[in-house]
Amino acid sequence: MEQKSSPGPTPSWVPARGHALRHTGIHFDTVRIAGLPGERVASELMRFTDFRAGPIVRSGTGERSVYFLLPPHSAAVYRWPAGARLMGRDARCDAFVGVPALDGRTWPLEWRSRPTAETPFVDAGLLHELATLTLEGA
Repeated sequence: MEQKSSPGPTPSWVPARGHALRHTGIHFDTVRIAGLPGERVASELMRFTDFRAGPIVRSGTGERSVYFLLPPHSAAVYRWPAGARLMGRDARCDAFVGVPALDGRTWPLEWRSRPTAETPFVDAGLLHELATLTLEGA
């Protein structure tokens, strides 16, 4: 698979085509923010990181949630603001997140920001800070 937009090897949890459900807390933790607030947090994170934020997945159905993929076991360290939901084994629940392939048809999922060799995950501390500022209006 040619990886023009994702230098380095593709993470093992990214499917070759379509999309696949992945168990959170194993390959990554996830923070979900629904709707426009999720888009605002993603935009702030993208701007702050010069568009190298790490893996952010957007859903095109339902609440149109945005999923931020963090290093495994990193999200439970933080107290997430209202509107941001931790999804992972550290949250004492089993959760699955859809992950799209890097190319091809992946609807209803799409990458808002892709994993790269340099940024294989979203920085948990930075996401927490930006989510808190954006969602609590501080």
